Amino acid sequence: MHPLSGDRVCVTGGGMGDLVNLKQFRKRTARERSEQEAAANRTRFGRSKSERELEDARTERARELLDQHRIDGGDAS
Repeated sequence: MHPLSGDRVCVTGGGMGDLVNLKQFRKRTARERSEQEAAANRTRFGRSKSERELEDARTERARELLDQHRIDGGDAS
């Protein structure tokens, strides 16, 4: 264990850290954050295709049942 680095040991032997392009680092972190947010939104708001189709079928069936009970004529009040 190196006395200045706590529990980390420098493997490269040079003692210096790797060079990091800050612009690329910022873009990468922004992209990762965006991907995480998108995944959270998919789980929160997303529905599968089968769920959407089932909901559409139920809505259409309810509309048909309601139309069957409609009174045809001029003034229904």
